[in-house]
Amino acid sequence: MEKNQIYEFLIRELPEEQIKIDEPMKKHTNFKIGGNADIYVTAKTIEQVQVILKLVKQYQIPLVILGNGSNVLVSDQGIRGIVLSIAIQQFEIEKNREEAIITVGAGEPLGKLAYSLLKEEIAGFEFAGGIPGTMGGAIRMNAGAYGGEMKDCIQTVTYMTEDGEIKEFSNQECEFSYRHSIFCDKNFIIVKAKIVLPYGEKQEIQGKMEEYAQSRKEKQPLMFPSAGSTFKRGEDFITAKLIDECNLKGYSVGDAQVSTMHAGFVVNTGNATAKDVIEVVNHVKQTVFEKTGKQIELEIELLGEF
Repeated sequence: MEKNQIYEFLIRELPEEQIKIDEPMKKHTNFKIGGNADIYVTAKTIEQVQVILKLVKQYQIPLVILGNGSNVLVSDQGIRGIVLSIAIQQFEIEKNREEAIITVGAGEPLGKLAYSLLKEEIAGFEFAGGIPGTMGGAIRMNAGAYGGEMKDCIQTVTYMTEDGEIKEFSNQECEFSYRHSIFCDKNFIIVKAKIVLPYGEKQEIQGKMEEYAQSRKEKQPLMFPSAGSTFKRGEDFITAKLIDECNLKGYSVGDAQVSTMHAGFVVNTGNATAKDVIEVVNHVKQTVFEKTGKQIELEIELLGEF
């Protein structure tokens, strides 16, 4: 099915402003890198996701799921088929005496959610306030920071199968581990989740959020586009420390650079291409292995044709 045909089908089913043809992916990733997606669709409801899945299945169209584009590097050649951005937003609180149960849409930004919980004096989500992603993406990779991870607060995750069926996993069934969940291995689409959190003092919650925000500002290269932490933590080593010890801070190809502020980040200092980033990454991995014998792994996901 040609992209023009896909577009014509979709505008009959969804609001036209939610569908874009030949859309530059650099507009939709925190790295500000990437070629065009054939079709870029924003889905705001579960029903809209089901419409797209039906089309994808019927015509065997390649499908890539995207949240906030915060942990990905898109190929310079772009992405064939449909890129589906999940923008389902929902925020509902059920309070009992001991804790709060919050239903959250997969497209809810973590920062917005953290501040909504602060207003309600609900604690335990402070760690996620500065993570620049959405709920769905954070669950998928079990995002974490400052000693907290998504697995610590998830009760259930509602997801959609490739056939558009709505199902639910318990926390245990999500198979959470370091920067991983069952959703990394299955073609399931997260649509919403329930999280369980304790109550707290507003001032204390706000204090933690401000402390973490200040720490990020001081330690992370927030002045440049990036996909966040580029490499996974090692089992018995701190990856950024190894990269630093190998004198790789500042190493660059084109406008892709190992941050001079934090060696665990590869940043876009101007108009970096995905090719530039991959060359930097490969050089870092090879140098670290040659000098230390340690294999380091990417944390960011590669999307498109590499």
